Amino acid sequence: MSTPSRADGRSADAPRRVDGRSADAPRRAALLTLGCARNEVDSEELAGRLVGSGWELVAADSSAGGPAPDVIVVNTCGFVEQAKKDSIDTLLAAADVAKDGGAKVVAVGCLAERYGAELAESLPEADAVLGFDAYPDLADRLGDLLGGHAPAPHVPTDRRTLLPLAPVQRPAAATDVSVPGHAWVPDLSRRRLSDGPVAPLKLASGCDRRCAFCAIPSFRGAFVSRPPDDVVAEAAWLARQGVREVVLVSENSTSYGKDLPGGTRSLVELLPRVAEVPGIDRVRVSYLQPAELRPDLLRVIADTPGVAPYFDLSFQHASPSVLRRMRRFGSRADFLDLCERIRAIAPEAGIRSNVIVGFPGETEDDLAELETFLTAARLDAVGVFGYSDEEGTEAAGYDDKVPAEVIAARVSRISALVDELMVQRAEDRVGTEVTVLVENGEDEDFECTGRAEHQAPEVDGECIIERGSGLAPGDLVRAVVVDTEGADLVVSPREVLASAQREPAIPGST
Repeated sequence: MSTPSRADGRSADAPRRVDGRSADAPRRAALLTLGCARNEVDSEELAGRLVGSGWELVAADSSAGGPAPDVIVVNTCGFVEQAKKDSIDTLLAAADVAKDGGAKVVAVGCLAERYGAELAESLPEADAVLGFDAYPDLADRLGDLLGGHAPAPHVPTDRRTLLPLAPVQRPAAATDVSVPGHAWVPDLSRRRLSDGPVAPLKLASGCDRRCAFCAIPSFRGAFVSRPPDDVVAEAAWLARQGVREVVLVSENSTSYGKDLPGGTRSLVELLPRVAEVPGIDRVRVSYLQPAELRPDLLRVIADTPGVAPYFDLSFQHASPSVLRRMRRFGSRADFLDLCERIRAIAPEAGIRSNVIVGFPGETEDDLAELETFLTAARLDAVGVFGYSDEEGTEAAGYDDKVPAEVIAARVSRISALVDELMVQRAEDRVGTEVTVLVENGEDEDFECTGRAEHQAPEVDGECIIERGSGLAPGDLVRAVVVDTEGADLVVSPREVLASAQREPAIPGST
């Protein structure tokens, strides 16, 4: 006698798991992402791998009535002390959520790669700690964990040693080394975890610079560019998912192409190609090194249609003596000259940076030099960080450490200056015209918001659009700045622009 079938085609007598689902039902995974846009790309690659292996993606918290996950994967950040703390807190919170449904908690990402077994030992709440080399077969690793066979904790290594010293030899060798965010098989290797009109797109991974304060190269590895055809193809795929702005990210975008046949002109040639992808209206480049920003690249970013005239410049300081101890280049005069050259081509270009205060040996004169630079540079946005020792870095062994209370006072001092300068810079834009990409629609509680070309996601200000505009996320709008709210701009929309259109949609309209 035949066994009765259910509506879904499975046998009514099919074996069932403890959670009531049949044994052949898809496993469920939740992904939580911390840190930078590069981690967002990595998480979407992991999501693509899981879905391609038959997994279902769900929210971590099922209290609202959604299905509970079998595994909560936390993509951690290990950049600085606060980022590490946030990652640990998120793992602990995930473990609390997992208790009720019996889900497993898995740590991946930079913190897991950097500390591996040490993290596993100090954080037993994580059921597994996996490094980057586990990414290609993550579905199998998670399946083993659910089957009672926990993978051995990742054992860290200096990832700079995994690829040849000569950059030109790396692309071929990288096929045997897991480089997160580089795999590209259309509709398989990436799965979007949000439906917004903006998405990060990875240019490269790793870094060959040896900044004294930074541990990233040791766990992200040597610099490896992605093939330009892969970048363009992924941009086209993102456009088909409704993305209108791609943000090109890496540890050091100005190095893109040094390991490719086109050499360092590769980014100069790539940007117009990405800007020409149908459906992509804006291309933004992040993480530029001032010392590597050549005139040809500066000009391509500043005046190529579809490329945002936006310069995310990693100045870090302005005192030559501090910069040399940091193993970096430049000075206040050099950096001001660079800002002037940018604005000579694109007067309304956005320029942002990050600075570190309290670096070992920093004096009051050094700090005053930084203040003078910031005041003269008129940057649109500045992130201010207090120095902290990072294991394995050169600066961790420096003498002349600045006391913690002095660092805190200097952070407050520079932050107050930066806040004032950012407000002034926003006020300078009143009366100017901006092109705004709408990211959040209006409702009874929130105003419609978006970003102009000089505003990057997360790290810069935003545009607040006058109520009653009727705009929706994904709309590209020509608008006039009418007021400011701190560093944010209040804008009055004039017209909606057609996709990939640089001029008004209706000829002669105003």
